[in-house]
Amino acid sequence: MNEKIAAEAAAVVPAQASGLPPGFHEMVDDLKSIVRGAHVRAQLKVNTEMIRMYWEIGRTILEKQGEERWGTKVIDRVATELRTEFPGQRGFSSRNIRYMQQFARTWSERIGQQLVAQLPWGHIIALMSQCATRAEQEFYARRAIEHGWSRSVLDLQIKQRLHEREGAALNNFTLTVPDESDVLLEITRDPYLFDFTGLGGNASERSLEDALVARMVLFLTELGTGFAFVGRQYPLRVGNSDFRLDLLFYHVRLHRFVIIELKTGRAEPEHYGKLNFYLAVADDLVRNRELDGPTIGLLVAANRDGEVARYALERSGSPMAVATWTGLDREAQESLPAADDLARVADAVLRDYRTTGLPDYGTS
Repeated sequence: MNEKIAAEAAAVVPAQASGLPPGFHEMVDDLKSIVRGAHVRAQLKVNTEMIRMYWEIGRTILEKQGEERWGTKVIDRVATELRTEFPGQRGFSSRNIRYMQQFARTWSERIGQQLVAQLPWGHIIALMSQCATRAEQEFYARRAIEHGWSRSVLDLQIKQRLHEREGAALNNFTLTVPDESDVLLEITRDPYLFDFTGLGGNASERSLEDALVARMVLFLTELGTGFAFVGRQYPLRVGNSDFRLDLLFYHVRLHRFVIIELKTGRAEPEHYGKLNFYLAVADDLVRNRELDGPTIGLLVAANRDGEVARYALERSGSPMAVATWTGLDREAQESLPAADDLARVADAVLRDYRTTGLPDYGTS
Protein backbone atom coordinates (compact mmCIF):
# COMPACT_ATOMS: atom_id res chain seq x y z
CA MET A 1 0.00 0.00 0.00
CA ASN A 2 1.58 3.30 -1.04
CA GLU A 3 1.67 6.42 1.17
CA LYS A 4 -1.29 8.17 -0.52
CA ILE A 5 -3.61 5.16 -0.12
CA ALA A 6 -2.47 4.71 3.49
CA ALA A 7 -3.24 8.35 4.29
CA GLU A 8 -6.70 8.12 2.72
CA ALA A 9 -7.41 4.93 4.63
CA ALA A 10 -6.28 6.51 7.91
CA ALA A 11 -8.69 9.41 7.37
CA VAL A 12 -11.63 7.05 6.79
CA VAL A 13 -11.01 4.59 9.62
CA PRO A 14 -12.06 6.84 12.57
CA ALA A 15 -15.48 7.59 11.03
CA GLN A 16 -16.07 3.94 10.13
CA ALA A 17 -14.89 2.67 13.52
CA SER A 18 -17.28 4.98 15.36
CA GLY A 19 -20.21 4.14 13.11
CA LEU A 20 -20.49 7.71 11.83
CA PRO A 21 -22.07 8.25 8.41
CA PRO A 22 -19.98 9.36 5.40
CA GLY A 23 -19.50 13.12 5.26
CA PHE A 24 -19.93 13.56 9.02
CA HIS A 25 -16.61 15.31 9.59
CA GLU A 26 -17.15 17.61 6.61
CA MET A 27 -20.50 18.62 8.08
CA VAL A 28 -18.87 19.31 11.46
CA ASP A 29 -16.32 21.53 9.72
CA ASP A 30 -19.18 23.50 8.16
CA LEU A 31 -20.82 23.87 11.57
CA LYS A 32 -17.58 25.15 13.07
CA SER A 33 -17.37 27.75 10.30
CA ILE A 34 -20.93 28.86 11.10
CA VAL A 35 -20.06 29.25 14.79
CA ARG A 36 -16.86 31.18 14.04
CA GLY A 37 -18.77 33.50 11.71
CA ALA A 38 -21.36 34.13 14.43
CA HIS A 39 -18.56 34.96 16.89
CA VAL A 40 -17.09 37.51 14.46
CA ARG A 41 -20.50 39.11 13.87
CA ALA A 42 -21.14 39.23 17.61
CA GLN A 43 -17.80 40.96 18.21
CA LEU A 44 -18.57 43.51 15.49
CA LYS A 45 -21.95 44.19 17.07
CA VAL A 46 -20.36 44.61 20.51
CA ASN A 47 -17.88 47.11 19.04
CA THR A 48 -20.66 49.03 17.28
CA GLU A 49 -22.70 49.24 20.49
CA MET A 50 -19.66 50.39 22.48
CA ILE A 51 -18.91 53.12 19.93
CA ARG A 52 -22.54 54.25 20.08
CA MET A 53 -22.36 54.32 23.90
CA TYR A 54 -19.18 56.42 23.86
CA TRP A 55 -20.79 58.87 21.44
CA GLU A 56 -23.93 59.18 23.60
CA ILE A 57 -21.86 59.74 26.74
CA GLY A 58 -19.87 62.46 24.98
CA ARG A 59 -22.99 64.09 23.54
CA THR A 60 -24.80 64.07 26.92
CA ILE A 61 -21.87 65.74 28.69
CA LEU A 62 -21.54 68.34 25.93
CA GLU A 63 -25.22 69.21 26.19
CA LYS A 64 -25.02 69.59 29.97
CA GLN A 65 -21.90 71.70 29.75
CA GLY A 66 -23.67 73.96 27.29
CA GLU A 67 -26.79 74.25 29.41
CA GLU A 68 -25.29 74.42 32.90
CA ARG A 69 -21.84 75.87 32.09
CA TRP A 70 -20.07 73.04 33.89
CA GLY A 71 -16.32 73.34 34.22
CA THR A 72 -13.75 70.81 33.08
CA LYS A 73 -13.30 69.41 36.61
CA VAL A 74 -16.72 67.80 36.32
CA ILE A 75 -15.20 65.25 33.92
CA ASP A 76 -12.99 63.84 36.67
CA ARG A 77 -16.04 63.37 38.92
CA VAL A 78 -18.01 61.74 36.07
CA ALA A 79 -15.14 59.30 35.52
CA THR A 80 -15.07 58.41 39.23
CA GLU A 81 -18.83 57.83 39.36
CA LEU A 82 -18.85 55.59 36.28
CA ARG A 83 -15.86 53.52 37.44
CA THR A 84 -17.54 53.03 40.83
CA GLU A 85 -20.84 51.95 39.29
CA PHE A 86 -19.26 49.70 36.67
CA PRO A 87 -16.02 48.39 38.25
CA GLY A 88 -15.57 45.60 35.72
CA GLN A 89 -15.82 47.83 32.65
CA ARG A 90 -12.80 49.58 31.22
CA GLY A 91 -12.80 52.86 29.31
CA PHE A 92 -14.09 55.30 31.91
CA SER A 93 -10.90 57.21 32.63
CA SER A 94 -11.02 61.01 32.58
CA ARG A 95 -8.86 61.08 29.47
CA ASN A 96 -11.10 58.65 27.62
CA ILE A 97 -14.24 60.57 28.55
CA ARG A 98 -12.66 63.71 27.12
CA TYR A 99 -12.11 61.72 23.91
CA MET A 100 -15.82 60.84 24.03
CA GLN A 101 -16.64 64.54 24.17
CA GLN A 102 -14.37 65.21 21.21
CA PHE A 103 -15.96 62.27 19.40
CA ALA A 104 -19.48 63.69 19.82
CA ARG A 105 -18.27 67.16 18.87
CA THR A 106 -16.49 65.94 15.72
CA TRP A 107 -19.33 63.71 14.50
CA SER A 108 -22.34 65.65 15.69
CA GLU A 109 -24.77 63.68 13.48
CA ARG A 110 -26.23 60.36 14.62
CA ILE A 111 -23.21 58.10 14.90
CA GLY A 112 -24.94 54.95 13.67
CA GLN A 113 -24.93 56.34 10.13
CA GLN A 114 -21.25 57.35 10.13
CA LEU A 115 -18.29 55.39 8.75
CA VAL A 116 -16.40 55.62 12.03
CA ALA A 117 -19.10 53.57 13.77
CA GLN A 118 -17.52 50.54 12.04
CA LEU A 119 -14.04 51.21 13.46
CA PRO A 120 -12.46 50.21 16.80
CA TRP A 121 -12.17 52.97 19.39
CA GLY A 122 -8.38 53.16 19.07
CA HIS A 123 -8.74 53.93 15.36
CA ILE A 124 -11.23 56.71 16.11
CA ILE A 125 -8.86 58.27 18.64
CA ALA A 126 -6.11 58.21 15.99
CA LEU A 127 -8.39 59.98 13.51
CA MET A 128 -9.31 62.66 16.03
CA SER A 129 -5.74 63.14 17.28
CA GLN A 130 -3.84 63.12 13.99
CA CYS A 131 -6.18 64.40 11.24
CA ALA A 132 -6.56 68.15 10.80
CA THR A 133 -9.88 68.19 8.94
CA ARG A 134 -13.11 66.22 8.70
CA ALA A 135 -12.28 65.37 5.08
CA GLU A 136 -9.01 63.73 6.18
CA GLN A 137 -10.82 61.78 8.89
CA GLU A 138 -13.38 60.48 6.42
CA PHE A 139 -10.66 59.53 3.93
CA TYR A 140 -8.69 57.44 6.43
CA ALA A 141 -11.82 55.96 8.00
CA ARG A 142 -12.96 54.73 4.58
CA ARG A 143 -9.55 53.31 3.69
CA ALA A 144 -9.19 51.60 7.09
CA ILE A 145 -12.56 49.89 6.62
CA GLU A 146 -11.92 48.92 2.99
CA HIS A 147 -8.47 47.46 3.64
CA GLY A 148 -8.79 46.24 7.23
CA TRP A 149 -5.93 48.39 8.52
CA SER A 150 -4.61 47.77 12.01
CA ARG A 151 -4.07 50.76 14.31
CA SER A 152 -0.34 50.80 13.55
CA VAL A 153 -0.94 50.80 9.77
CA LEU A 154 -3.49 53.59 10.14
CA ASP A 155 -1.00 55.64 12.18
CA LEU A 156 1.67 55.13 9.50
CA GLN A 157 -0.62 56.08 6.62
CA ILE A 158 -1.71 59.27 8.39
CA LYS A 159 1.89 60.15 9.25
CA GLN A 160 2.92 59.66 5.62
CA ARG A 161 -0.04 61.80 4.46
CA LEU A 162 -1.52 59.22 2.13
CA HIS A 163 -4.52 61.47 1.44
CA GLU A 164 -2.21 63.94 -0.34
CA ARG A 165 -0.27 61.29 -2.27
CA GLU A 166 -2.98 58.83 -3.37
CA GLY A 167 -4.08 59.48 -6.94
CA ALA A 168 -1.64 62.40 -7.30
CA ALA A 169 0.47 60.81 -10.06
CA LEU A 170 0.03 62.40 -13.49
CA ASN A 171 -1.80 59.92 -15.71
CA ASN A 172 -3.88 59.40 -18.85
CA PHE A 173 -6.49 57.09 -17.30
CA THR A 174 -9.48 59.26 -18.27
CA LEU A 175 -8.39 59.00 -21.92
CA THR A 176 -7.39 55.33 -22.04
CA VAL A 177 -9.73 53.68 -19.50
CA PRO A 178 -12.43 56.28 -18.69
CA ASP A 179 -14.81 53.81 -17.03
CA GLU A 180 -12.15 52.71 -14.54
CA SER A 181 -10.12 55.88 -14.10
CA ASP A 182 -11.32 56.57 -10.53
CA VAL A 183 -10.46 53.03 -9.41
CA LEU A 184 -7.03 53.12 -11.07
CA LEU A 185 -6.23 56.46 -9.46
CA GLU A 186 -6.44 54.79 -6.04
CA ILE A 187 -3.49 52.52 -6.84
CA THR A 188 -1.10 55.36 -7.73
CA ARG A 189 0.71 57.77 -5.42
CA ASP A 190 3.02 60.73 -5.77
CA PRO A 191 5.58 60.81 -4.33
CA TYR A 192 6.41 57.24 -3.35
CA LEU A 193 8.32 57.10 -0.08
CA PHE A 194 11.33 54.83 -0.49
CA ASP A 195 13.21 55.96 2.62
CA PHE A 196 13.17 52.35 3.86
CA THR A 197 15.75 51.54 1.15
CA GLY A 198 18.35 53.72 2.87
CA LEU A 199 19.12 55.35 -0.49
CA GLY A 200 19.10 58.99 -1.51
CA GLY A 201 18.51 60.60 -4.88
CA ASN A 202 22.07 59.96 -6.08
CA ALA A 203 21.69 56.16 -6.07
CA SER A 204 21.99 54.19 -9.29
CA GLU A 205 18.89 52.64 -10.82
CA ARG A 206 20.22 49.13 -10.21
CA SER A 207 20.95 49.96 -6.55
CA LEU A 208 17.43 51.30 -6.14
CA GLU A 209 15.94 48.21 -7.79
CA ASP A 210 18.09 45.90 -5.64
CA ALA A 211 17.08 47.70 -2.46
CA LEU A 212 13.38 47.62 -3.30
CA VAL A 213 13.42 43.92 -4.09
CA ALA A 214 15.45 43.10 -0.98
CA ARG A 215 12.82 44.93 1.08
CA MET A 216 9.83 43.71 -0.85
CA VAL A 217 7.40 43.58 2.08
CA LEU A 218 7.97 47.29 2.82
CA PHE A 219 7.82 48.08 -0.90
CA LEU A 220 4.45 46.33 -1.21
CA THR A 221 3.18 48.28 1.79
CA GLU A 222 4.14 51.56 0.14
CA LEU A 223 2.56 50.56 -3.19
CA GLY A 224 -0.76 49.91 -1.45
CA THR A 225 -3.24 47.08 -1.02
CA GLY A 226 -3.63 44.46 -3.75
CA PHE A 227 -0.18 44.34 -5.36
CA ALA A 228 1.49 40.95 -5.79
CA PHE A 229 5.15 40.75 -6.86
CA VAL A 230 5.74 38.81 -10.10
CA GLY A 231 9.41 39.46 -10.85
CA ARG A 232 12.29 41.83 -11.49
CA GLN A 233 14.09 42.22 -14.81
CA TYR A 234 11.17 40.27 -16.27
CA PRO A 235 12.18 39.04 -19.77
CA LEU A 236 10.24 39.87 -22.93
CA ARG A 237 11.22 38.43 -26.30
CA VAL A 238 10.14 40.50 -29.32
CA GLY A 239 11.29 39.28 -32.71
CA ASN A 240 15.03 38.80 -32.40
CA SER A 241 15.41 41.24 -29.51
CA ASP A 242 15.33 40.72 -25.73
CA PHE A 243 13.93 43.28 -23.31
CA ARG A 244 13.57 43.30 -19.52
CA LEU A 245 10.99 45.03 -17.35
CA ASP A 246 12.38 46.61 -14.18
CA LEU A 247 9.58 45.32 -11.95
CA LEU A 248 6.38 43.45 -12.77
CA PHE A 249 3.42 43.21 -10.40
CA TYR A 250 -0.12 41.88 -10.59
CA HIS A 251 -3.00 43.71 -8.93
CA VAL A 252 -5.26 40.98 -7.60
CA ARG A 253 -8.32 43.18 -7.14
CA LEU A 254 -8.18 44.87 -10.53
CA HIS A 255 -6.93 41.76 -12.38
CA ARG A 256 -4.25 43.72 -14.20
CA PHE A 257 -0.50 43.48 -14.56
CA VAL A 258 1.41 46.60 -13.50
CA ILE A 259 4.81 47.44 -14.98
CA ILE A 260 7.00 49.75 -12.89
CA GLU A 261 9.98 51.40 -14.54
CA LEU A 262 12.43 53.09 -12.16
CA LYS A 263 14.46 56.19 -12.97
CA THR A 264 16.84 57.94 -10.58
CA GLY A 265 16.93 61.03 -12.77
CA ARG A 266 14.22 63.09 -14.46
CA ALA A 267 11.50 61.37 -16.48
CA GLU A 268 12.36 62.03 -20.13
CA PRO A 269 10.16 61.64 -23.27
CA GLU A 270 12.01 58.48 -24.33
CA HIS A 271 11.17 56.85 -21.00
CA TYR A 272 7.45 57.26 -21.66
CA GLY A 273 7.87 55.86 -25.15
CA LYS A 274 9.77 52.83 -23.92
CA LEU A 275 7.17 52.13 -21.22
CA ASN A 276 4.39 52.43 -23.80
CA PHE A 277 6.23 49.83 -25.91
CA TYR A 278 6.51 47.51 -22.91
CA LEU A 279 2.79 47.84 -22.23
CA ALA A 280 1.91 46.87 -25.80
CA VAL A 281 4.17 43.81 -25.64
CA ALA A 282 2.98 42.75 -22.19
CA ASP A 283 -0.66 43.02 -23.28
CA ASP A 284 0.11 40.67 -26.15
CA LEU A 285 2.53 38.22 -24.53
CA VAL A 286 1.91 38.28 -20.76
CA ARG A 287 -1.71 39.00 -19.90
CA ASN A 288 -4.64 36.65 -20.35
CA ARG A 289 -7.09 38.65 -22.46
CA GLU A 290 -10.05 36.67 -21.14
CA LEU A 291 -9.20 37.33 -17.46
CA ASP A 292 -6.97 40.41 -17.25
CA GLY A 293 -7.59 44.06 -18.05
CA PRO A 294 -5.07 46.12 -20.03
CA THR A 295 -1.66 46.35 -18.39
CA ILE A 296 -0.89 49.53 -16.44
CA GLY A 297 2.43 51.36 -16.71
CA LEU A 298 3.93 53.36 -13.84
CA LEU A 299 7.05 55.42 -14.42
CA VAL A 300 8.63 56.32 -11.05
CA ALA A 301 11.38 58.92 -11.41
CA ALA A 302 13.33 61.22 -9.11
CA ASN A 303 11.53 64.20 -10.69
CA ARG A 304 9.41 65.07 -13.68
CA ASP A 305 8.35 68.01 -15.85
CA GLY A 306 4.58 68.35 -15.75
CA GLU A 307 4.28 69.70 -19.31
CA VAL A 308 6.48 66.97 -20.76
CA ALA A 309 4.43 64.38 -18.91
CA ARG A 310 1.17 65.85 -20.23
CA TYR A 311 2.23 65.57 -23.87
CA ALA A 312 3.66 62.08 -23.40
CA LEU A 313 0.59 60.74 -21.61
CA GLU A 314 -2.02 62.32 -23.90
CA ARG A 315 -0.67 60.55 -26.99
CA SER A 316 -0.21 57.15 -25.36
CA GLY A 317 -2.88 54.57 -26.13
CA SER A 318 -2.11 52.59 -22.97
CA PRO A 319 -2.98 53.44 -19.34
CA MET A 320 0.10 55.09 -17.84
CA ALA A 321 1.03 57.28 -14.89
CA VAL A 322 4.19 59.03 -13.79
CA ALA A 323 5.12 59.65 -10.16
CA THR A 324 8.18 60.71 -8.21
CA TRP A 325 9.98 58.98 -5.39
CA THR A 326 11.82 60.31 -2.36
CA GLY A 327 14.49 58.66 -0.24
CA LEU A 328 16.55 59.89 2.69
CA ASP A 329 17.64 63.52 2.89
CA ARG A 330 21.34 64.31 2.52
CA GLU A 331 22.09 64.48 6.28
CA ALA A 332 20.47 61.11 6.93
CA GLN A 333 22.12 59.62 3.87
CA GLU A 334 25.62 60.63 4.98
CA SER A 335 25.16 58.65 8.19
CA LEU A 336 24.52 55.44 6.22
CA PRO A 337 26.79 53.17 4.15
CA ALA A 338 27.44 54.16 0.55
CA ALA A 339 25.01 53.13 -2.18
CA ASP A 340 27.58 50.68 -3.62
CA ASP A 341 27.86 48.95 -0.23
CA LEU A 342 24.09 48.63 -0.02
CA ALA A 343 23.99 47.28 -3.56
CA ARG A 344 26.53 44.59 -2.65
CA VAL A 345 24.41 43.62 0.37
CA ALA A 346 21.31 43.45 -1.83
CA ASP A 347 23.18 41.29 -4.36
CA ALA A 348 24.18 38.91 -1.56
CA VAL A 349 20.57 38.67 -0.39
CA LEU A 350 19.37 37.99 -3.92
CA ARG A 351 22.02 35.29 -4.41
CA ASP A 352 20.67 33.61 -1.27
CA TYR A 353 17.15 33.90 -2.66
CA ARG A 354 18.20 32.24 -5.90
CA THR A 355 19.74 29.39 -3.90
CA THR A 356 17.00 28.84 -1.37
CA GLY A 357 14.03 30.22 -3.30
CA LEU A 358 12.26 33.57 -3.05
CA PRO A 359 10.05 33.93 0.04
CA ASP A 360 6.29 34.04 -0.46
CA TYR A 361 5.70 37.79 -0.27
CA GLY A 362 1.98 37.54 -1.09
CA THR A 363 0.18 40.87 -1.35
CA SER A 364 0.36 43.99 0.74
